[in-house]
Amino acid sequence: MRSTQTVLRRFAAISLPVLFGTVLLFWEAGMNTSQGETTASAADSLQAWDKIVTVLENPRCLNCHQVNSPRQGDASRQHVPLVVRGEDNMGVPGMRCTTCHSQSGNNPTSGVPGAPAWSLAPVEMNWQGLSSAEICQQLRDPKRNGNRNAEQLVHHFAEDNLVGWGWNPGKGRTAVSMPRAELVEHVQTWLAGGSECPK
Repeated sequence: MRSTQTVLRRFAAISLPVLFGTVLLFWEAGMNTSQGETTASAADSLQAWDKIVTVLENPRCLNCHQVNSPRQGDASRQHVPLVVRGEDNMGVPGMRCTTCHSQSGNNPTSGVPGAPAWSLAPVEMNWQGLSSAEICQQLRDPKRNGNRNAEQLVHHFAEDNLVGWGWNPGKGRTAVSMPRAELVEHVQTWLAGGSECPK
């Protein structure tokens, strides 16, 4: 007959690795949640979209997400002088975006805005005349959102310097009212819940 010690040793040899593995799985799951992974339902996703679109339809964003010519100011008036897209989204010879707009930042003397990569958004990212649902469908489609996956979309809203200009637009223009960090949280929720769009 086996001794009690032998039985306990064999039980420990079999059970402890299984127990340790189970604890490790739960610990890793907790770590993933604490590192900022977002879980959300389809309803959460739609609610987040309703917040996101208020920023996308703000003149700071919408003025450059146009078909052929940018708009200006809080009233989204016609750009003066008239500028057209051109082949690279930065105007045509003799009337380039960089003729007036600095790539390094706003000009406090003239009031002309500027930021790195100042240009019209690519034509496939036009929002002019689109409904909230249409903008939503476009944003979740890599063929029409700059070839971005979910992680890259979050990075675009959180880190892109030109996007960030919306919170620092210079004199005479109203900044985006929603804090940038809050917008990023809504984008994460929208994506986590399935990138739901209004019908």
